[in-house]
Amino acid sequence: MNIALDYQARVPIYEQIVGEIERLVALNILSPGEQIPAIRELALTLGVNPNTIKKAYDTLESRGVIISKSTKGTFITDDVSVVKKTLVDSIVSDINEKIERLENIGLDKKEISKRLKL
Repeated sequence: MNIALDYQARVPIYEQIVGEIERLVALNILSPGEQIPAIRELALTLGVNPNTIKKAYDTLESRGVIISKSTKGTFITDDVSVVKKTLVDSIVSDINEKIERLENIGLDKKEISKRLKL
């Protein structure tokens, strides 16, 4: 699993890991039912604290991206369509918030659309 982290970014490392795994699932690079590295293994690979990986895995599990099976490991969910929908919904929500901020400083939808080249 190839996860790229930016250690200088303001985004917390665990959030970067969550985002990268969601992206890999959405792109079908990580397949439904595929086992992902154990917490300690991924922590060693990425050079981060195991607690950081644990927090990322907890977040991914709460979002339905991964499933932990005691004594067997951690796996990508079988229903990756939910992952993609959740990811798209999150991005659209972020865009809508930015558009609202633009409207709050006086730009109308026509000007916003023009500047975004929509």
